[in-house]
Amino acid sequence: MVALSVSAFAAEVAVLRNGFNIRHQRREVMGANTRLYFESGSQSGWMDVPTAEIASYQSEEFEAPEASPPLEADGIPGLVEAASDRHQVDADLINSVIKAESGFNPRARSPKGAQGLMQLMPATASKLGVKDAYEPGVNIEGGTRYLRQLLDQYQGDPIKALAAYNAGPGRVQQYQGVPPYRETRNYVRRVITDFNRKKVAQQKTAAPAPRSRKPAKKPAPAKPEPAVAEGAPPRQ
Repeated sequence: MVALSVSAFAAEVAVLRNGFNIRHQRREVMGANTRLYFESGSQSGWMDVPTAEIASYQSEEFEAPEASPPLEADGIPGLVEAASDRHQVDADLINSVIKAESGFNPRARSPKGAQGLMQLMPATASKLGVKDAYEPGVNIEGGTRYLRQLLDQYQGDPIKALAAYNAGPGRVQQYQGVPPYRETRNYVRRVITDFNRKKVAQQKTAAPAPRSRKPAKKPAPAKPEPAVAEGAPPRQ
């Protein structure tokens, strides 16, 4: 039998003062912000969070599972990656927003009139130069550009940016943070939870593959033991 060893992967969780958590692999203080990296490389995905908004850090450890098949590069994933590169917004954050907004339905339309994958309101789409919000590539480009604008507006704070994406910047300014609306709070929580789940899955698959140990050599046959007299204790 071949014995398998399970590798462990350590990660860290930034606990924010507003109650949200962001998983990451390493961090770096950059002025008033702390940059949270989701992979070990310097060119990996990252997110800037105001240092003052981080209450504490907690460590986590995961067991590395078998590698999952690579994601297809065409269709919506490819459009997301392209927009992510152009606007320097983490692709997983874009995907989490799309999932919360439309469930990846390009024809989605809300009762309030928001349209497409990233649920752009007509007025917002017009400001972003989006002529057909139901066209996936154009919608993702416009939504990602808007998300980038919000991240810049709130100094990289993803919680405020997501709250503004849902309720509008005016409401975030009014309440100096996430508005006390159940819909907005649930929306932000859904996006952050899904985003963290994606990062945890990536961290697991990025861990070193389990290594196998060679089976131990069979011991040489023992020489026959001398007979034991009846009633005598066996040889230890």
